[in-house]
Amino acid sequence: MLELADVVRRYGDVYLQQFGHDMPPSHHRALQDIRHCRTEVLGGHVYVCNQCGHRQYAYHSCKNRNCPKCQGEDTEFWLQQRRQELLAVPYFHVVFTLPKEFHELVRRHQKALYGVLMKAAAKALMKLAADPRYVGGQLGILAVLHTWTTTLTYHPHVHCLVPAGGVSPDERWLPARKDYLVPVKALSKIFRGMFVEMARQALPKTVLPDVARMKSWVVYCKPAVQGNDRVLQYLARYVHRVAFANSRLVAMDGDQVTFRYQDRGQRRQKTMTLPALEFLRRFLQHVLPRGTHKVRYYGFWNPSHRQMLRRIQLVTGTSPIPTATEDERSPQNEETNLQAMVTPKTCPCCRQGILVLVETLPRPPRPPP
Repeated sequence: MLELADVVRRYGDVYLQQFGHDMPPSHHRALQDIRHCRTEVLGGHVYVCNQCGHRQYAYHSCKNRNCPKCQGEDTEFWLQQRRQELLAVPYFHVVFTLPKEFHELVRRHQKALYGVLMKAAAKALMKLAADPRYVGGQLGILAVLHTWTTTLTYHPHVHCLVPAGGVSPDERWLPARKDYLVPVKALSKIFRGMFVEMARQALPKTVLPDVARMKSWVVYCKPAVQGNDRVLQYLARYVHRVAFANSRLVAMDGDQVTFRYQDRGQRRQKTMTLPALEFLRRFLQHVLPRGTHKVRYYGFWNPSHRQMLRRIQLVTGTSPIPTATEDERSPQNEETNLQAMVTPKTCPCCRQGILVLVETLPRPPRPPP
């Protein structure tokens, strides 16, 4: 099956020759890691069948958060941690979108404005929800930053998962209505005002677009899937999603790359063919700058409010599931767990023997981008 790594290996050097001098370090790192992911360059393990002598190699992954092959490896541990924070209540999915007039500004000032975008979305939602007509208390918000559409065009927006209820000042649980959290028109106006004000503070010498301040900003809120396990999978789908999945890649022909995408308007799958360098450009514009957090927690889901969250769980009848301890997540045990996870027990050649670890291939020091 074709992979994004195949596109990077074939066209990455040409892309770097043309645009490498203008690329930020995070883009160089992403191309380098994706190119080498699960190859001998990163080291790994060698297994030999105890019956037929077949040798099998299991190479290390790059661990880059933009690599389609690496995002699922830590998902189970992440989900285990999130189970500690779930509540036995309904949930809402809220999306905040910036108008196109702000896209180029945000692209030029990513480190400053991505944080502003997420904070403005969370503060607007909590401000409106604090009104006694809606919730009357402090929400818990998991915010996830996305920057792409299905065709890889630039479209910064924030997905929020919100429990249907809040905490009063005296720490009582205040349930919200199951099918209604806050009015989206009012939420859109508050979000617009907060983002513009916070962006002006973050970039005092930059002129903000005037047109976008006068138009309605797209915000929608709908009930999410219900049930803790389904909510977790729903949540993981957004948190661990990258701009492009290997399953979408159709073909590489000459200097063209063809991939599948979902047409939202017609609700069906289509294909798009782009020049290879344009495809790489579209993908790389969604690589976040180093140090930028894609996921943030607000309200009673903020790590500083752990004790409050535990009391809310008791009131709502939620039983936290034990998580892995620090010893279980130590580097030594992580490598042991990884070997157990990726080591095939049965030889794929003779189907009778067992693969035995015979050699560890060292991973060289990570070079600078």
